[in-house]
Amino acid sequence: MRVTTDWRYSWLSEYPCAMPSVVPYPRMPLWILLERAALRYPDHPACTLYDSVTTYRELADDARRLATSLQRLGAKPGRRIGLLLPNIPEYLVALQAVWLTGATALQLSPLMVAEEVAHWVEATDCTTIITLDLLAPAVLSSLGKGPLEHVVLTSLVRRMAMWRGMLYRFERLRRNGFLMLPDDNQRHRFETLLDASPLCKPVDIDPYEDVAVLAPTGGTTASPKAVQLTHANLLANAMQLRHWMGGDDCTDSVLAVLPFFHAYGLSVSLLASWAAGSTMHLHPRFEAAATWDILQRRRPTIVPAVPAMLAALNHVKRGKEVDLSFVRAVVSGASALSPEVRGEFARTGVQRIVEGYGLTEASPVTHVNPPDHPRPGTLGQVLPDTQARLLDVDENGVGELLVRGPQVMKGYFNNPLATAEALRDGWLHTGDMARVDADGFYTLVDRKRDIIKTSGFLVFPAEVEEALRNHPHIADAAVIGVPDAEKGEVVKALVVPRPGIRLDSVALQEYCKQHLGKHKRPRTIEVVTELPRNFLGKVLRRKLRQS
Repeated sequence: MRVTTDWRYSWLSEYPCAMPSVVPYPRMPLWILLERAALRYPDHPACTLYDSVTTYRELADDARRLATSLQRLGAKPGRRIGLLLPNIPEYLVALQAVWLTGATALQLSPLMVAEEVAHWVEATDCTTIITLDLLAPAVLSSLGKGPLEHVVLTSLVRRMAMWRGMLYRFERLRRNGFLMLPDDNQRHRFETLLDASPLCKPVDIDPYEDVAVLAPTGGTTASPKAVQLTHANLLANAMQLRHWMGGDDCTDSVLAVLPFFHAYGLSVSLLASWAAGSTMHLHPRFEAAATWDILQRRRPTIVPAVPAMLAALNHVKRGKEVDLSFVRAVVSGASALSPEVRGEFARTGVQRIVEGYGLTEASPVTHVNPPDHPRPGTLGQVLPDTQARLLDVDENGVGELLVRGPQVMKGYFNNPLATAEALRDGWLHTGDMARVDADGFYTLVDRKRDIIKTSGFLVFPAEVEEALRNHPHIADAAVIGVPDAEKGEVVKALVVPRPGIRLDSVALQEYCKQHLGKHKRPRTIEVVTELPRNFLGKVLRRKLRQS
């Protein structure tokens, strides 16, 4: 194993003056963040949704009451409680309540179908799921089959204006048919469970050993796994991000539309907000028009985002006069931010756009650009108390990125082989290929498993995709390797034309000859209407390979 030798702290001289290289972490469970904020700033808004406002006092009180009810339903250390909810106040209450009982929160995506939910219920021995009435059919089919003993149902109707509530009811009827919200020994109403007395004392746990969140993920390989993030892991990342954001407590507000069921939204939007006493402006899911309305009405100062979200917002605002100078920082992650999307969004007047990097196995953030002097196109520098190395560096300075720090996972749930492969000698092997400059700024090159090996050459898909996207008639592109008897693999490109454009394959091949070396040129080019992406906007190459 060959590792770059100079991975020391040479980049610390580039840290902003206010950025510490070491952060103190309380040896406490994660529930301390909300409890402390409620004690210090009880009447400060914790979150908004539509026209409603919930204070930190109200949020913490509801969480203690729900915790009492969840204990009666069997929640305790070692039990898994599933959260199948969008970004609504009930999610915040449920998450805190689970932690107060000492149980583990199983993060479930509202995008999952019943079969997927059933898989994770069985795989993790999940005993209770808290969900939305709109999503109930994906859960109720598992009730009484296997480990699932209880389903807790809530609804958005009570938080909506009358007209919006009517539309919600119609959508519920369209999806689920006539659905009563029952209240019996297995099915429980969220609001009824809040009638309990507040939990007097949280259950004692070991923050360094006990798992706070089980997060399903493809992981550093393609097969689905559940990442075990301890209380100490997530608390460390929250405190690292709190120090990176700077500013005084209760001064920032955060646009919270990235899903909390993903580690990015959980840490950057939710936990960092609780650590700073910030206000989160919620919306159940990202919708470009609704998000613009939140930006203009609520004026958040911190905007966690993904490139696909910024591109959609750019589309909505075109032709309009907008001023987002109140936004202190836009934080972009999950995938590469193109200069075109970045430049267009920067014209809204936001003070800065910074890029970062992370993965679920690291809670998730390990790298981020300094707020005061970001370098566009890079992942930034490592967070405080975080180290990074490059493994097996080639002649171009590219190697696999390895990281370690207090935010790195405990391991994969019930999967010691995958854990041993990802965690070696204390280092998390990310599977991402990167390079680093003398100032400690990392640049992502590609995923290790996505690299195409053709005739002994290595081809990075991102490099080919960038060249294709620069073509004036191409709106989007993805590149994969397909098996070839002679070359091992050959390059295949899938391209999405701009509206109204009919692409000429011969002309495209000529374009590739001008902009790409011979081994990098796509052997075949397929024109498609769209590329499959996940909820964060990442292209699903696995689906492209399967199809």
